[in-house]
Amino acid sequence: MSSGFTATVYPATADIPAATWNSLVPSTDGRPDNPFLDHAFFLALEQSGCATARTGWQPQHILVSDEAGSPVGLMPLFLKSHSMGEYVFDHGWANAFERAGGSYYPKLQCSVPFTPATAPKLLGTPEAAPALLSAAQQLAVQRDASSVHATFVPDEEAAAMESLGWLHRLDTQFHWLNEDFTSFDGFLDSLSSRKRKTIRRERRDALADGVTIRWLTGSDIREEHWDAFYEFYEDTGARKWGRPYLNREFFSRIGETMADRTLLILAYDGQEPIAGAINFIGRNRLYGRNWGATRNVPFLHFEVCYYQAIDFAIAHKLAVVEAGAQGEHKLARGYVPVSTHSTHWIAHPSLRRAVADHLEHEREAVLESQEVLETYTPFRRGERKQ
Repeated sequence: MSSGFTATVYPATADIPAATWNSLVPSTDGRPDNPFLDHAFFLALEQSGCATARTGWQPQHILVSDEAGSPVGLMPLFLKSHSMGEYVFDHGWANAFERAGGSYYPKLQCSVPFTPATAPKLLGTPEAAPALLSAAQQLAVQRDASSVHATFVPDEEAAAMESLGWLHRLDTQFHWLNEDFTSFDGFLDSLSSRKRKTIRRERRDALADGVTIRWLTGSDIREEHWDAFYEFYEDTGARKWGRPYLNREFFSRIGETMADRTLLILAYDGQEPIAGAINFIGRNRLYGRNWGATRNVPFLHFEVCYYQAIDFAIAHKLAVVEAGAQGEHKLARGYVPVSTHSTHWIAHPSLRRAVADHLEHEREAVLESQEVLETYTPFRRGERKQ
């Protein structure tokens, strides 16, 4: 622990006053720039029962105070008994360590549960960052945890953590970048002719037979809309990973506390909702999260998740749409490859050496892959700003 700082571990977000938490989060006019860092978001995850010790996400949030007792640093942290819901996959590391006779779990996870969106994790003053990292490492030793993982961190945070001995991992997501477009057609004009025609056809086919789209945010979102969306989400979750991570109560809590930061995009056949996606609104970004449908309509997924998100971002002058994890199919829809970062502190020397060697080769492969992916973007040559 750095001299002059005191660290306290809190077993629940509710134990930290919202004003204290949010005062340490990057904000504009008192409003967290990234909705996933809001005290209300963590509170909804925990109090709904989604992120608790029972589900393998035991809160261990670290709050650092200075000599005067004033809070100056915060690290959202969880003690985990598995690696699900993280979107940065370390199952191979766990299996190898277990085969060698080690115990990979528990581990400490610094992240927003179930949320593959980049956000600062060393919250507060820059001077508090080393104290937060030191406290996390000490806590790992105390809890007999094999490691500490900080996932989806900004590149400058990753570099700072790497300089202190944490291992750096690189991955790829696909984001849409708003080049000061004033309309969807303006965006399409930046694409090659063939790609423009494809997207127009997909949008036309998705809305054939009278399908309509509604944007809902703030007080327009009612419980009936959450009921419909949860049915979509539950169906997708059951098909992808067996059991959805988020429960129905979570969405009601978000509706109560963060409705103005939430965008529901719902597709209707007449008065019947048949598909939907949930997005969260940041200061200059739209974060696409979950999607589902009860009816198979060609290209409706692309319309609801990607094209409508672009429409919303243009209308509200948002700079970026983050469309979640994975998905090379997003390239053809105007989303481009960007790097995401995670950092890892591993206690066991042999495991650390093995992971470090693996990550060195993996980073090279990721960068090479991104160069190839860039050649598949649909933009006209020289159109996209670098």
